[in-house]
Amino acid sequence: MATTTKTVKTKTAPVAVAVRQRDLYNQQFVAELQKELGLTNIHQVPKLEKIVVNIGLGRAKDDKRLMEIATNTLRKVTGQQPVETVAKNSIAGFKLREGNKIGLKVTLRGDRMYEFMDRIITIVLPRLRDFHGVSAKAFDNQGNFSLGLTDQSVFPELTFEETTTPHGLQAVFVMKCQDKAHARALLEKFGMPFEKENK
Repeated sequence: MATTTKTVKTKTAPVAVAVRQRDLYNQQFVAELQKELGLTNIHQVPKLEKIVVNIGLGRAKDDKRLMEIATNTLRKVTGQQPVETVAKNSIAGFKLREGNKIGLKVTLRGDRMYEFMDRIITIVLPRLRDFHGVSAKAFDNQGNFSLGLTDQSVFPELTFEETTTPHGLQAVFVMKCQDKAHARALLEKFGMPFEKENK
């Protein structure tokens, strides 16, 4: 019976964090952003829709061991089973054929999305060596933000043995917004540490 109680605690803990982040957005950030950005309609306020976490295997696409390590990484840090991404086209120069497995990805929404973002901002980024903030140039034209990490060892969920073969990963914050400035304003509300611009 004690084991059951322990399992319930570990499963519900992340959700509590997620609800807190979501509630902050709904009860505080929406009103603040609407006022600060001068928006007339509440539906114009920027909103985080999903986070896509992916690992591209590149030249190591045929390495089954690396595929297993990358799968374990995504499963541990996101709490979801990753899906394999395959090549849509054949490219002879890269020895790539249509249908080849080229990476892995996980799409996070709802509570898991807020919980993952919270861990990235409060735990993972502060563990980076010589970290001076994330780049403000990592937004695309739609306002989506890409965050790349070169080494998975910054995630505390992984043991030392699981990080002996280093690999990078990328998290794409997909947002519903009007432009890059609105997207950045939203991420700053959540505590994303952007690097200071040199004036």
